[in-house]
Amino acid sequence: MKILLTNGADELKKAMEARHSVRAFRDEPIHGEIRKALDALADEINRESGLHIRIRYDDPAGFDSRLAHYGSFRQVHDYIILAGPASMDLDKACGYYGEQLVLLAQMLGLNTCWAALTFNRRQVKNLLEPGEKLCMVIALGFGEKQGVPHRGKKPEDLTDTLEGKPDWFIQGLEAACLAPTAVNQQKFLFTLQGDVPKGRTRGIGTCLKVDLGIAALHFEIGSGKPVRI
Repeated sequence: MKILLTNGADELKKAMEARHSVRAFRDEPIHGEIRKALDALADEINRESGLHIRIRYDDPAGFDSRLAHYGSFRQVHDYIILAGPASMDLDKACGYYGEQLVLLAQMLGLNTCWAALTFNRRQVKNLLEPGEKLCMVIALGFGEKQGVPHRGKKPEDLTDTLEGKPDWFIQGLEAACLAPTAVNQQKFLFTLQGDVPKGRTRGIGTCLKVDLGIAALHFEIGSGKPVRI
């Protein structure tokens, strides 16, 4: 896996800091250059990863369900479908590449929210091709507000020890602290073996492999080093 975003590291770090989950959106369509940029990255991701990520525009049916309303989603007309071949272990790849689309959306003035359950799953699954499976979706659009930060873990909570770790590793942990995860659980751990950073899940919870993929991307942006997961 690799970072396909071509923006500079400073711009990506600012996007990670500015991104907060948003569930209520304005009735404003996504079009023009913004749509082209999102579609271009989705196409590049699919070529690189073997996934079949696609973006649905002007389709409110994807979030028209009791679960979506229970999850406080409002006016979601656009969303990203994270899917791929049924034979593929999708979760880490969907987290890693899906977050690249999230960060690009943030830089383009859009807002997002990862959704594992609170959408119209039957409707979205009907959009898949034979032999594909669904991982989850990401709500997309112009938010009514920019969202608020939630308290996350500290760098020392995400590794075995900070003692003796190089600055780049700590910067990677700081970026991983900004990773969105299911119910804000952040159940991942990064360690250093020689000069190689490695990431893994820990404990039990929901969507742990997806969360690890998201956190790995953040770590790589923050540290400038590829991480094994």
